[in-house]
Amino acid sequence: MRRILLETAITGLLARLPVVTSPEDAAGTPREKDETPMTHPPVPFDPELAAVLSALGDAVPASITPELIAAARADTGGLMAPPTDEEISRNGTYTVSERTVPGAAGDPDIALLICAPVGAEGARPAIYHTHGGGMILGDNRSGILEIVETAARYQAVVVSVEYRLAPETRHPGPIEDVYAGLAWTAKNAADLGIDPDRIVIAGGSAGGGLTAALGLLARDRGGPAVFGQMLLCPMLDDRNNTVSAVQMTGRGVWDHTANATGWGALLGDAVGGPDVSPYAAPARATDLSGLPPTFIDVGSAETFRDEDVAYATAIWQAGGRAELHVWPGGYHGFDSFAPAAAISQDAKAARIKWLDRLFA
Repeated sequence: MRRILLETAITGLLARLPVVTSPEDAAGTPREKDETPMTHPPVPFDPELAAVLSALGDAVPASITPELIAAARADTGGLMAPPTDEEISRNGTYTVSERTVPGAAGDPDIALLICAPVGAEGARPAIYHTHGGGMILGDNRSGILEIVETAARYQAVVVSVEYRLAPETRHPGPIEDVYAGLAWTAKNAADLGIDPDRIVIAGGSAGGGLTAALGLLARDRGGPAVFGQMLLCPMLDDRNNTVSAVQMTGRGVWDHTANATGWGALLGDAVGGPDVSPYAAPARATDLSGLPPTFIDVGSAETFRDEDVAYATAIWQAGGRAELHVWPGGYHGFDSFAPAAAISQDAKAARIKWLDRLFA
């Protein structure tokens, strides 16, 4: 329950930050400032998910301003409390430790949370995790309980990276932190009990977007090797102008306004412009060949639907392997808010089946 409330608190904060208007339309053409965006009928929510969203009610703050972001980051108690080592350890079956490792040249060191199975023999597969939080919130413990739960099925090691947040650190700072953490993990795989040829990179929301960018960067820099990439409702397109981005405005979780805020924090005045790097916004990539096997899932009733479908399509068109799931009536992060819902259980099972095949 605390995990669900934590996700709710974070999402509520982000969803009420001011709008940063995207300067381009869906074709990439600059828009006039007074142009009215296209409208489409909203997609209905799955009934079980809708009931949970309604029940949350006032648990999501009604009004949050950017001036309160610092206070939200400083609130480490109550709803914002990170999981303890004991909680992460799964009744002592995992060890939990923090390591400070070098960042990219000229950048500060970064913190990695390392969770390793107790008593596992031989080199283990690993999940390298990048947390969500709209580019402006979160740390290497955000979402870690779910990742370790998944990893335990394979006695896999989990390494979760803490990257610098926007707007204090804009692109390329966050992705360089994420890449530096992966490079250190691969280099030190033997000491960590990791098989360097079986490292899966994974992340959700903003972490999913950074994970997609990490896959591109690892490919283009010639390593480290990535065995697979799991992109959960990834945040991929700074232009924020797809049909789904407009269609779900003001509804569900993480709408058009919140999305514009997150991208504006990461990119500043460059957001939506012609020179945004695919390592910042992977939807900008023109070559998706040579990527590892990819899993993508997203809800049909959320902002990221269309950009995520387009990313999977582009991988297929480049001759790559991608598995795509669009969960009908799912809003952003639905499986965290309503983990007992039938569709949430189906979504979790699909991820497990993909990993089963990958690690077989």
